[in-house]
Amino acid sequence: PKKRGSLWGNRDYMLLWSGQVISSIGTQVSQLAFPLLILALTRSPAQAGFAGALRALPYIIFSLPAGALIDRWDRKRVMIICDIGRALSMASIPFALAIGQLTVLQLFIVSTIEGTLFVFFNIAEAACLPRVVSREQLPAATAQNMATDGINNLIGPPLGGILFSLGSVLPFLADAISYTVSVISLFFIKTNFQEKRVVAQRKLWHEIGEGLHWLWHHPLIRFMALLTGGNNLINSGYVLIVIVLAQGMHASAFIIGLIFAFGGIGGILGALVATAIQRRLSFGQAIIGTSWIFALGMPFYIIAPNPLVLGIITAAVFIAGPVYNVVQFSYRSAIIPDELQGRVNSVFRLIAFGGQPLGLALTGLLIQYIGIIPTIVIDSIVMILLALAATVNKHVREAKPLT
Repeated sequence: PKKRGSLWGNRDYMLLWSGQVISSIGTQVSQLAFPLLILALTRSPAQAGFAGALRALPYIIFSLPAGALIDRWDRKRVMIICDIGRALSMASIPFALAIGQLTVLQLFIVSTIEGTLFVFFNIAEAACLPRVVSREQLPAATAQNMATDGINNLIGPPLGGILFSLGSVLPFLADAISYTVSVISLFFIKTNFQEKRVVAQRKLWHEIGEGLHWLWHHPLIRFMALLTGGNNLINSGYVLIVIVLAQGMHASAFIIGLIFAFGGIGGILGALVATAIQRRLSFGQAIIGTSWIFALGMPFYIIAPNPLVLGIITAAVFIAGPVYNVVQFSYRSAIIPDELQGRVNSVFRLIAFGGQPLGLALTGLLIQYIGIIPTIVIDSIVMILLALAATVNKHVREAKPLT
């Protein structure tokens, strides 16, 4: 049963959360190592961006059917199978490195597999959270997950830089182990990840259509999906931008990891204040305010003179991220019916993350062919336009508080 007290007393949530802490640290470790390894092999920002695009591409291809299937399937079983698959695919990289057979093509394939399984896992995880915690605990659980992301950003990238410096095989081995830990934690969770209901045998596309219909007829959720998609289109290339800027300052892999650790500090601070901000500010005030922080933070990368300043800018921008995510995620999770959680979240995530492959590929191409500074200028202009759109949208400004 879901508890109404402290999250720390909710056994099943703590099992889910602790498994994801370890798994997410592993992911941060390997995601720093991916572009570093590809840049070392090819010296091509475009190919590094392409690898990231391949990881994000499955959101476009699989997000909608994944949501409908997850509402049919056992959500916990889906998450376990996905983590086993991700562990095996990630383990293939150190194996290939050990026998001297690693190719860029294999890295592209692993990125695609990783991204595909992430789609199913991520939608299932989002759909099961309102089952594992009570409605009253949902904002706090979302904030704690955001704090976890900050901790992971603090620990993962520097650890990834250290491991990569010690041996390029190590970050990927660590990620494979982290997925195994997640599998074990999921096995011990007792809560059913969905309500017991009779599953009608209807056509898959009809069920997908129900999710599309629900989201499209809720103007606020629809706009938030579009706004989040625009933000992610730009932010998807942020890792590559920071790496290229830092390498231009002759920063080592470890120093690059520390830059991202500053982002982790900002993420932790943002998560710590997110629930309080949600209580004190309206939905519109929180979303509009964080959108402007995203927009106005980006141009400062242009004038950063050294890696320390890069880290400080990253920390400042990352403070806003958890606030934005806690506000919008807890709001939509509370109003989506349980039987539609997978489908509506899959539609939302398709819109929110579907532009990432394009953003990653464009970032790599723009850096390679017009340079890093013009790329940041273009990104800054787009982010300012998105903040303006949030500011003038009446559904954002007039959103009613949850009761």
